[in-house]
Amino acid sequence: MEFIELTATTRKTKGKNAAYVLRQVSRMPAVLYGPEIEPIALSVDIKDLGQILKKNKIGQIILNLKIINGQTTTRSAMIKELQIHPISQDYLHVDFYEIDMDRKISVKVPVVTRGKPIGVEMGGTLQLIRRELDVFCLPNEIPEAIELDVTALSIGDAIHVKDISLPGDIEIPSEINFTVLTISSPKAEAAEGEEEAEELPGEEEAKTDSAEDESA
Repeated sequence: MEFIELTATTRKTKGKNAAYVLRQVSRMPAVLYGPEIEPIALSVDIKDLGQILKKNKIGQIILNLKIINGQTTTRSAMIKELQIHPISQDYLHVDFYEIDMDRKISVKVPVVTRGKPIGVEMGGTLQLIRRELDVFCLPNEIPEAIELDVTALSIGDAIHVKDISLPGDIEIPSEINFTVLTISSPKAEAAEGEEEAEELPGEEEAKTDSAEDESA
């Protein structure tokens, strides 16, 4: 996985007024913390962070955070929390968490499929139940995606999390052997559609009965 560069500047001022002043110059307050460092108050350019978030999901971003404080130092970090205004959707504050390149971390990795399943050729449908999986690995071993070969899957077949093997020392921590994807049959889909159709008249009757009760 690519490490993305972001520049941050240390700050001494805190509080709502200080945050307001920062936003007037297109910056926002931030903080960097970790298990072995004291929290560092920072500010980052809102547009720079916005561009990163447009192209990447928060849980999959690994940063080379360049901190300017008279001199420049670089820290490896992830975005731990991003505060967003509920109405304007403006970014308010971001927490960065420093990571150790020699220690495993938990990140979300997208699931992608390769090939066309036999079951789809027979009229079935590929249903991707988990589009992302949590993996546990070293920061420099984070895969771009978890690719699953579905070519040999027939109708009714499925891939569970314990069926997936990953290279190196990458783990998928899970207590339950949950389903990642399955090939469903046309009959199953048709039956679901019929059940939904059968429920509709009952809903209409309930509404009619309710209306009659109110008019009485």
